[in-house]
Amino acid sequence: MTSLDFPARPARPSDADRERALHLLREGAAEGRLSQDTFLRRLELVLTAQQHSELSLATADLESRGKVQGALLRVVGRVSAFHLRIRRAWRTERLPKLMLPVPGPIPLSIGRAPGAGLRLNHETVSRNHAELRSEGNGWMLRDLGSTNGTCVNGLRVVGEVPVGPGDHISFGNMDYVLTER
Repeated sequence: MTSLDFPARPARPSDADRERALHLLREGAAEGRLSQDTFLRRLELVLTAQQHSELSLATADLESRGKVQGALLRVVGRVSAFHLRIRRAWRTERLPKLMLPVPGPIPLSIGRAPGAGLRLNHETVSRNHAELRSEGNGWMLRDLGSTNGTCVNGLRVVGEVPVGPGDHISFGNMDYVLTER
């Protein structure tokens, strides 16, 4: 038999093709254009795709926009978020200050538990809510799987994030502004 006797199949997507598709998915999720469930479903589609058409279907609505369309969407996004920035600025001036502790080898535990270094008695704060530790010249804040989350400057903490004086921190519905001694 010769190769002419076998029907030709389209080439499978290369690793580079999959990487491009995964990059589009990550960007779409980071920009808020994909929910977590949609991201996970499409991620599986990209990883198991047998044909280029499957990759195209998973990323068709995430393809890069033209300059005018992208600029217009950024402007609309900024205008629609303007009232949130105003509200945050208004509230920041009125927030209680949370003074950073003296740096040391033991992290500061934050929560409702009786043994917490910073005990916050509020129903939206978990018993073991977060942890603040000094690292080098700065501070790192880590959420400990709290129910209502920990936010820094309006963004929910996933893993560990650097924090410093002036940052707006929320433990559940308890809001503070970090200050130095």
